[in-house]
Amino acid sequence: MNKDLELLQPYPFEKLKQLFSDTTPPSELAHIPLSIGEPKHKSPAFVLQTITDNLDKLSSYPTTKGLPELRQTIATWVERRFNLNENDVCSESQVLPVNGTREALFAFAQTVVNRSDADSDKMSPIVISPNPFYQIYEGAAFLSGAQPVFLPCLEENNFIPDYSAVSEDTWQRCQLVYLCSPGNPTGSVTSSETLKQLIELSDKHDFIIASDECYSEIYQDEANPPAGLLEACQQLGRSDFKNCVIFHSLSKRSNLPGLRSGFVAGDAGVLKRFLQYRTYHGCAMPVQHQLASIAAWSDEKHVQENRELYREKFAAVTRILEDIIPVSAPDASFYLWVKTPICDEQFSRELFNQQHVTVLPGKYLAREVDGINPGDHRVRMALVAPLENCIEAANRIKTFVSSLS
Repeated sequence: MNKDLELLQPYPFEKLKQLFSDTTPPSELAHIPLSIGEPKHKSPAFVLQTITDNLDKLSSYPTTKGLPELRQTIATWVERRFNLNENDVCSESQVLPVNGTREALFAFAQTVVNRSDADSDKMSPIVISPNPFYQIYEGAAFLSGAQPVFLPCLEENNFIPDYSAVSEDTWQRCQLVYLCSPGNPTGSVTSSETLKQLIELSDKHDFIIASDECYSEIYQDEANPPAGLLEACQQLGRSDFKNCVIFHSLSKRSNLPGLRSGFVAGDAGVLKRFLQYRTYHGCAMPVQHQLASIAAWSDEKHVQENRELYREKFAAVTRILEDIIPVSAPDASFYLWVKTPICDEQFSRELFNQQHVTVLPGKYLAREVDGINPGDHRVRMALVAPLENCIEAANRIKTFVSSLS
């Protein structure tokens, strides 16, 4: 067996299941899960109809590179969304469809990390990740033969990693940086200035930036969408997007997590090798899903309506909780990253046991570095349930926190 499998930690929800193993929540209260970031808003009917209308495509093998029409639709969307010029993104060489960002983020590290540098701890390649983080980053690093290095996302820095604090030696060994903006679980957005700083560091040290932007279409201010990595490249006059690759998905944007549809876009040289890897990996998107994806990426009305639903929930929930615990709506994403008055594990366990509401302990999403776990005394609340359920959950949380004092 691959010995690096022994380095993998249980997934956060496995830890949560163990935490709740001997609890008995009140049966008269319906369970309200705020722990998993699975969108619950309705999927667009026109997308579902496109799948239904094209079930005959099940008789055809899809290609790994995807339909030219899908790649062009994605290129056009990227140019429009991130203020690029027409034809700045080449659909032939700078776009690849993927089966959701999760599999792509993992597979990407297997492609770009040079395993020949993994002979010793002192020389092993480094993959840099935010902390807290999406656990796929860590697993991808370990199973590519690299050593993950975690940069704390702390409140005093608006939950953005301080890249200027990274040592020269670490940058020299770094081969890949996972960037998550808007952040999971913090919801903080990395500024264009910080993105440009990271690009300049990539120029100096020759590492690749994988920018996970799957929450980029859920934000508070309609007039100020989150900046993206390719947008920062364009502002620097870098039309080749050297060493820069973005990851996007329809899961959150269009409430289509079961479609498993997303894309990567950026540096053509990097994507050429990623396509080679994926051809052997066997991960082509079904044709009917590609056609449905074209429909979804071509429409913004349902995305705007989706954002409004989340804004309504954030306003209602923060209004209920703000007098009892420190809470405010994030810049983007559908998470609340909430400080807890007691240990986050104890908070989560007792809230479930007393109020039948599930939240995720922050320490399950982070790692302790230099004696500090950035997730300590925080929980992640995913406001994915219907509005009335989120309001009910907020009132139960308020009752629970009031009982602590």
